[in-house]
Amino acid sequence: VQLQASGGGLVQAGGSLRLSCAASGSTFNDITISWFRQTPGKEREFVAGMRWRGGSSAYADSVKGRFTISRDNAEKTMNLRMNGVKPEDTAVYYCAASYRLIHGRIRTKDAYTYWGQGTQVTVSS
Repeated sequence: VQLQASGGGLVQAGGSLRLSCAASGSTFNDITISWFRQTPGKEREFVAGMRWRGGSSAYADSVKGRFTISRDNAEKTMNLRMNGVKPEDTAVYYCAASYRLIHGRIRTKDAYTYWGQGTQVTVSS
């Protein structure tokens, strides 16, 4: 599967942004697509993820209640709506995919095989 992330940019604290991950090239029967983020000098961390079939999702505690992950079956995109953004949300955001992923491993970056290129999100205070 090929992944293409888009939608990053500069936003003021408290504002909103929508990231999109376009997936192509393979079956979606048993795929999980998630968003991770990374800042310089830090490990890439899980943000949110969803199993395509069934729609079960998970969020990092730091974004719960502010970010919403959703899928668009027609467009084959996994989207991340970011509301109430904070300066600490500034990072490069990556989408990643894995097949037959056990839900308990959804937050584990090493469980993902496919990665898109990153998209920069910058939140100004």
